[in-house]
Amino acid sequence: MIKKYLLIVSLCFASQFYAQKNESKIPDSLKNVNFDYLFDRIETSDTDTAKQQLYLQTFLIKAISEKNSEEIINGYKNYVHYSHSVLKLVYADSMIFAAKRTKRNDLIGASYLSKGIEYYAQKKHTDALDNYLSADAYISKTNDQYLIHKVKYNIAQIKYYLGYYQEAISLFNECIAYFKENNTRGYLNSIHSLGLCYNHIGNYGLCTDTNEKGILEGERLTNKEMNAYFNHSEGINQYFKNNYTIAIENIGRSLPAIKSKKDFANEAVGYFYIGKSYWSLKKPEVALSYFKKVDFIFKDKGYIRPDLLENYRLMILYYQSKNNLKIQLHYINRLLKADSIVLHKFKYLSSRITKEYDRKKILLEKQKIENALNKKKYNDIIFISIIALLFLSLLLIAYLYIRNKRLYRQKFKELMMKGESEIAVEPKTNTNRISEINQDTVNALLKQLEKFENDKKFLEKDLTAAKLTAAFGSNPKYLSKVIFHSRGKKFTDYINDLKVDYLIQLLKEDKMMRKFSNTALGEEVGFSSTQRFTNAFFARAGMPPTYFIQELQKEHSYSISNL
Repeated sequence: MIKKYLLIVSLCFASQFYAQKNESKIPDSLKNVNFDYLFDRIETSDTDTAKQQLYLQTFLIKAISEKNSEEIINGYKNYVHYSHSVLKLVYADSMIFAAKRTKRNDLIGASYLSKGIEYYAQKKHTDALDNYLSADAYISKTNDQYLIHKVKYNIAQIKYYLGYYQEAISLFNECIAYFKENNTRGYLNSIHSLGLCYNHIGNYGLCTDTNEKGILEGERLTNKEMNAYFNHSEGINQYFKNNYTIAIENIGRSLPAIKSKKDFANEAVGYFYIGKSYWSLKKPEVALSYFKKVDFIFKDKGYIRPDLLENYRLMILYYQSKNNLKIQLHYINRLLKADSIVLHKFKYLSSRITKEYDRKKILLEKQKIENALNKKKYNDIIFISIIALLFLSLLLIAYLYIRNKRLYRQKFKELMMKGESEIAVEPKTNTNRISEINQDTVNALLKQLEKFENDKKFLEKDLTAAKLTAAFGSNPKYLSKVIFHSRGKKFTDYINDLKVDYLIQLLKEDKMMRKFSNTALGEEVGFSSTQRFTNAFFARAGMPPTYFIQELQKEHSYSISNL
């Protein structure tokens, strides 16, 4: 509802400005100045809001009165950068509205990109990605290398955020190569993000090298804006190297600059790793004060990400050691709230999170503690029950992990033992007669299906029963019955299985295909979304596509080592 309201306000705002060609609102002293002058005054008037608003308004009205499309878009972009956060997205919509009137791919794409960047700044990552993809659809039709790499950089940020570190590393390296000669801030930002990726994949040495390179390059380019972020990154990296005191010093040194930029996300991450460092130094009381700061930012800004969930686990452990059930319950509730947000935002990481936090067990633990507080007795029994439940949860997680690995491995072996024809062809049920359909019609449809499979027409994207029926010159009811009777499955499962079987054979034969992301693999065989592809692959193969590819790589490596 709020989004709908903001869109209406945005369109009304844009229409109003387009209709407004009244130059009388521009002070006489500014009527003859150029856009560069106005933009410079906008940037240098941060401390005087009234003056800045005057320059913002003058810039936009001047652009509209002169019918200067690029400067109209820049006028709205200025508002996106310098207006109140509540209105930023409204102005972003006006910018897109103005850009679309030009019908220029570069301007439309850049406008969507600016809106996506604003969503990312507000930590609305799903909306950010939607706008980045819209931007890419337009910018990819141009030869504007700056915009192309700017999109790559922001897509890489989303991939890093979702945990696709190898894909993000590849994109950040491309951005470093381009921005090095073309944009200093983009160059330093890309180096910083690359270092974060190296940390997350456990290459702490390369992370340190990258952070040091970033600081040296900043000095060479006389731009030290990113120094705080390189120190912040290195502080976290030192935590993973078990250098806790150095970690505390580095992160602590970086936080004033990060706080001055109102970067609450990196502020929270910094507090968390300072807290973890003190925890590792056996100073839980000091650690707790930093964990509480992370919780405050979550409460105030709603910011949380998967690794920060441990913040609450450690707080729960601390109060459990103090036998303080009330505060323990409070932080269990905070953990559950944070967990629900993470599960919603991080669809791709939800399986990893549930291995660390078994939601059902936490809820059961919560209920046990609530009962203990209400009855004021049986504390010892409940404490033992909690420990037992946690122990059983760990056992259950370990059992499920091992069982799934075994099942996946067995399924993989079965797939590898099958040849192409065995994978592609399903056991047929009785095809002699379908009582309510003329046998000649059945036979004709069966021949068409066989040709459809042989010609691999099932790779078409967005293929529906209606489209295939029209192509066969039949009707949906007959086609569905013949498919179910002859192939033993419903239409959707039939098409999905054909796509997956074809892809499995491709992955076996083509090593380059194994380097594709799930999104690229899904598109290769005509799936309309990554989620549909991964669901279909799991349903058919009994394992995720990433596991299948990993096992294929292992088989390939083993074969080479035995040559």
